[in-house]
Amino acid sequence: MSEYRHVSGSYWLETAPGPSRPALTEDLDVDVAVIGAGVAGLSTAYELARAGLGVAVLEARRVAAGVTGHTTAKLTALHTLIYDKLRRTRGPEGARLYARSQSEAIEHAGALVGELGIACDWETRSAYTFVRDESRVDEVRAEAEAAREAGLPASFVTETGLPFPVAGAVRVTGQAQFHPRKYLLALTQDLLARGGQVYEDTTVTGLEEGEPCRLTTASGATVTARHVVVATHYPIFDRALLFTRLSPRRELVVAGRLDASRDPDGMYITPEEDTRSVRTAPYGEDGQRLLLVTGEHFTPGTGDTPARFERLEAWAGEHFPGVELTHAWATQDNDPTDTVPLVGPLHPGARHTYVATGFGGWGLSGGMMAGLLLTSLITGRACPWRELYDPRRVKSTVREAPSFLKHQAQVARHFVGDRLRSSPSVDEIGPGEGAVVQAGHERMAVHRDEGGHLHALSARCTHMGCLVAFNAAERAWECPCHGSRFDVDGKVIQGPAIKPLEQRDV
Repeated sequence: MSEYRHVSGSYWLETAPGPSRPALTEDLDVDVAVIGAGVAGLSTAYELARAGLGVAVLEARRVAAGVTGHTTAKLTALHTLIYDKLRRTRGPEGARLYARSQSEAIEHAGALVGELGIACDWETRSAYTFVRDESRVDEVRAEAEAAREAGLPASFVTETGLPFPVAGAVRVTGQAQFHPRKYLLALTQDLLARGGQVYEDTTVTGLEEGEPCRLTTASGATVTARHVVVATHYPIFDRALLFTRLSPRRELVVAGRLDASRDPDGMYITPEEDTRSVRTAPYGEDGQRLLLVTGEHFTPGTGDTPARFERLEAWAGEHFPGVELTHAWATQDNDPTDTVPLVGPLHPGARHTYVATGFGGWGLSGGMMAGLLLTSLITGRACPWRELYDPRRVKSTVREAPSFLKHQAQVARHFVGDRLRSSPSVDEIGPGEGAVVQAGHERMAVHRDEGGHLHALSARCTHMGCLVAFNAAERAWECPCHGSRFDVDGKVIQGPAIKPLEQRDV
């Protein structure tokens, strides 16, 4: 197994690197502490600062460089095939509230782009959910009807701008796409101008709830805050047992130059073929567009990631012949077991702690919505969709029990089964490869770099003890239970883990 030859990192990070922010080194006292500087955390912090509160954002790595920096950057209220399901599980009013909340978040972002003069390649596009299998046309027709009933400008169509025929599609007009890093870096600048504080390389390690709340950090600095928002994509605190209701998945992206005359003029997604998503973005000054093709869902730490990249590249080449692929990266999402994101109080007894998670692949519109919702909760303003997203909901969790049980069975299978699996010897690990090996009574995660040097770590994820597995395309150790990721030297790349994998000797 070798490194996928095109993995080059996110286009968004490459084209908008942004300035570094200081780490927190001294104690701090604020109205609200927001943990996590992705779209949900920054949107929340920004709205709170506009409301006149003193806000500090604490980011373990870099601003908008995690999941948000690796997105495909579609801003739409059409979330594949969700509305027909919502009107069955949450009723017509639940579907309407979902559509309204997502749409208002997108409109709010568009207004900020105009107000602040943000140059972020904002473009208005129609969004499509399509199928090519005739047997699924009725499913798409039902989705178009449900989305229209929910208040979206939705219709069923059979013609699209894609370079291949479709059996049917839902089209929703008036949606948007943009450069997420350029947008969020500009939002951060205005947040700082309003008195907000932003800290990078600041890992939060503890939360003491109370009046006020207190956060501890890896540097030893303490943050005192009247309110705390946990916006770390996957919550780093498990006291609400939200990890039992979230299923992590990774998704791959390939991108490359495409002549503007071949632009399919829309944002497309299909649930078929292990999901395929297509859109373009502005690229250079010579009439080119950047084609982005997304798909190949998989649980972190499972499967052959280089082979998945190869399949996605082949699909892009088949449907857009001659496209010159220049970038490849991956992103990660958390699917809630009952479809709707979890945004609101952190747990049933919470009074001043909040969470935003479970966006199910639609974290840009969802994160913007979360910023508006959490600001209303903290400032005491009414919000019509607060109950829809409330993490303390019970009825929907019971209704969707099969998804909950399936997720728990998968976690249990990895927790137990991965320990029973036979392991290779260290000598079988080639340059650029990695594997979990048996060393006495312990499992070790061993990577051999291109120079032949071994990097050995404990294979137990520091979140809950599941065994990690090696992602050869991205050179990372991944936990299949809850999605934590670590580099080859054990450093945390992605939570919920907050501690590195322990070093070992071979």
